[in-house]
Parts: sequence; structure tokens; C-alpha cells
Amino acid sequence: MQLAGVRTAAAGDATTISRLLADIIRSSYAGILDEIPMRRLISAQCALPRIRAEIEIPGGAPGWLGWLVATDPEGTVVGVAAGGVPVPGEGEVYALAVEPGSRRTGVGTALLTAATERMRGYGAREQRVELPAETDPALPFYSRLGFAALSPRRWSRPLP
Repeated sequence: MQLAGVRTAAAGDATTISRLLADIIRSSYAGILDEIPMRRLISAQCALPRIRAEIEIPGGAPGWLGWLVATDPEGTVVGVAAGGVPVPGEGEVYALAVEPGSRRTGVGTALLTAATERMRGYGAREQRVELPAETDPALPFYSRLGFAALSPRRWSRPLP
């Protein structure tokens, strides 16, 4: 899979982001999270009205840096990320998801790199992520990119 690029999400991407996140959460956490925690996670992460509002305000809310989307050469969204700098010096990855067929092709790394650059632009010297499960399937990805455990679900890395 060839990556066309990573760009700031546009208003028309909201439904795609919501659906992609919900599908990825369901497939990634099946057998890891019980039904009720899974529903709560989907409800919290994938609410279309919230995503629409967040796309409208990148940089407009304290600490919020917006949604990013990764697209293939045909323009199809194959991955999404969101982040911010909620505390001076500390970037936070709020969401990062890549379609299963596009994993291990650099899409996740490209999204994280773009989010990281935005965070650095707002003074982040450290980057954190909180994962939904202690046995999260994304742990190898974050470990490979230099994140270390602060707790079983909270990971961090310095930003040089």
C-alpha cells in the first residue's frame, strides 16, 4: 500500500473518521475488552457530533491540535490521529488508528510523526498515550517508537 500523504482533517472527513475508529476499535479489542467497556470506548472516541466539532476548532481550544487523516493514492482515508498539548511541555496522542489492510506500511508512523511535529510546534518535550487495555495490540508499535510504560496503560517518550 502506498501512502499518498497525511493532511489535516476537513469537515467532510468526520463521518469517515467516526466509522473507521469504531470499526478498528471493534476489531482490535474483540476478546480484550468486555462488551460494556467496548461500547463506552466507541461512544467516547467515535461520537460524530464531537468529531465534527473538533475538526472545526484545531488550535482553537486550549491544548487541542486537531485531527489528521492519512490517505492512499485514491484519496481513501486509511488512518486517523488526534492529539494536543493539554499541559505545557506534554503532548498527548488522543487517537491513532490504521485500517488493518494498511498496517505495517508506515501509515501509523506517518500519522504519529505529523502529530508529533504539531506538538513540538506547541512546545511539547514529551509525548504520552493512554491505551484502553493493558494488553493493547498497539503496544509493539508504541514500544518500537520509543515509548516506555509509566503504568500498564499509560506510555510516554521524550521528544528531542
